[in-house]
Amino acid sequence: MKLLLDTHLLLWAAGAPERLSVEARHLLEDHQNELLYSPASLWEISIKRALNRPDFRVDARVFWRALLDNGYHELPITGEHAVFVEGMPLLHKDPFDRILVAQACVEGVTLVTLDAVVAGYPGPVRLL
Repeated sequence: MKLLLDTHLLLWAAGAPERLSVEARHLLEDHQNELLYSPASLWEISIKRALNRPDFRVDARVFWRALLDNGYHELPITGEHAVFVEGMPLLHKDPFDRILVAQACVEGVTLVTLDAVVAGYPGPVRLL
């Protein structure tokens, strides 16, 4: 199964795996799953780190390299993803989360998230 991880799930998997649920750990450790990340997550980390957010202390360049070194695959953002956002309900105003949902819907991959609001979107979104 192809799994697109939301930003906090990526951060926890890399830096605080003890915060992950048992279900999340099983999904991430299952070698049959292809783990994907979005450039939107790197963008979010870069912006929020520059704003000195305490939950975004990781250097995005180092994090990006670590994702690649650990077998994660990048799911590029396309124009189709961007225009899909227009038709989405306004459940969540965060543009980073909205583009992740759009990517999952357009590409037919499962977005796994820790955010109950994001999980409220119709489509392939799974709350962990």
